[in-house]
Amino acid sequence: MLKVFQRPVSNALRSSLRVISTSNFSSSKNKNEHSKEKNRKSNSSLIIAGIASMVVGGYLHKKYSTPVYARTLPQLAGRRKQYNFISDAVEVCAPAVVYIEIRDMSRMDYFTNEPMSVSNGSGFIIGEDGLILTNAHVVINKQHTSVRVKLMDGRTFEGAVEDFDSVSDLALVRIKCKDLPVMRLGSSSDLKAGEWVVALGSPLALSNTVTAGVVSSTQRKSMELGLRGRDIDYIQTDAAITFGNSGGPLVNLDGEAIGVNSMKVTAGISFAIPVDYVKQFIHKSAERRKQGKSSRTTAQSKRYMGITMLTLTDDLLQELRIRNNNVAPDVKHGVLIWRVIVGSPAHIGGLFPGDIVTHIDGKAIKNSTDVYDLLDENKEVLAMTIFRGLKKMTINVKPEDNSR
Repeated sequence: MLKVFQRPVSNALRSSLRVISTSNFSSSKNKNEHSKEKNRKSNSSLIIAGIASMVVGGYLHKKYSTPVYARTLPQLAGRRKQYNFISDAVEVCAPAVVYIEIRDMSRMDYFTNEPMSVSNGSGFIIGEDGLILTNAHVVINKQHTSVRVKLMDGRTFEGAVEDFDSVSDLALVRIKCKDLPVMRLGSSSDLKAGEWVVALGSPLALSNTVTAGVVSSTQRKSMELGLRGRDIDYIQTDAAITFGNSGGPLVNLDGEAIGVNSMKVTAGISFAIPVDYVKQFIHKSAERRKQGKSSRTTAQSKRYMGITMLTLTDDLLQELRIRNNNVAPDVKHGVLIWRVIVGSPAHIGGLFPGDIVTHIDGKAIKNSTDVYDLLDENKEVLAMTIFRGLKKMTINVKPEDNSR
C-alpha cells in the first residue's frame, strides 16, 4: 500500500514542479525582454535630448557669448625711469638745499654741554660763494642766538645773517665756503594752477625731505591771509610745508626754484613766497650793500612772544573746516599759531602750533595787527583765550623785551 501511494505522489510533484519551472522561466524571459526594450527606448531618448541640447547650446553661445582670447601682460620694465619726474627734479635740486639750526648761546644743553637748539629750518644756496636764501622767521628770533648751517655733504659752518626783511619774511645768510652747488631760480609769473611742484627741506633735522603736490592758487593775496604790512601774492599748494622745511625751495619739474616755502596752515593748505618777489629782494639787498646802507628792514614789535601767526579770514576758516573737522564751530575769528619758538615766552606759557587765539584780555582778536597792538601796550601778562582743537582754554603769556 505504501509504495503504491508514494509513486503517484512523486509523479504529481514532478509534474507540478515542471509546470512551475517552465512558468517561471517564461515569466523571467518576458521580463528581461521588456526591460531591455525599455532601456533601449530610454537610451534613445537621452541621445536625442543630448543632441538637441548641444545644437541649442551652440546656437546660444554663438549668439550671446563674448569670445575670450589669451593675452600677454604688458612689460613694465623702464616705467620708473620714464615716469619718475619728481625724483628727477629732486636729484637736480637737492645738493643746493641746506639745514639751518638756531642755537641759544645763553642756554646750554645739560647732556651735550653745547648751546641749546631753539629752532631749525631750511634754506638753499643761491651763490657759489656761500650766499644762502631762507625765511627771516627761521634766523631772526631774539638776542644771543647763533646760526649753524649744514650742507648736504655733512659739512657744518657758522652762518652770518647778511640781510633780512621781516615784512616779506626773507633773509640772506652767508657762510665761508666756495664752489658750492647753486639752485637755479625760475619764474613764478607763468606758474599755473594744477602744475606739479616739489617742496624740499629738512624738517626735524632730516636732510632733503621731499613732499610733492600741485599748485592750488598762484595769487593768494597777503590781505586775504591777514599778514601785516605785506604786499605779496602767495603761492598756495597742497605739498606739505612743515616748520622744518620753511625757507627751503618750492621747485618745478625743470628743477628751478619758483618759490620759498613759508608756512603751513593745515594738511593740504601751505603757502610759498613767489620767486619773482624773491629776486626783487635779492637785487635790492645787493644795491644797499653797494651803497653802504643799512640792509635790515624790520616791522617787529618791541615786545617779544616768540610766535608766527596767521589771520583767520572767512575764506581761510571755511577752507580749514572743509579739510579739517577739528575746528570748533564757535571759532568765527582769530589768529592761527603755526610756529612757536622753543624757550620763548609763548612756549613757556603753554602755546602750541595749531592753537587758535580768539581773545586776549577779553578783547576779540580779528587779525594779527590786534595782537601786535596789545604787545605794544607793555602789559606784563596777556590772558589768551584759545581753541586747541575743539577744546576752549585760557593761558597766560608773559612777553619780554625784544632787546633781551
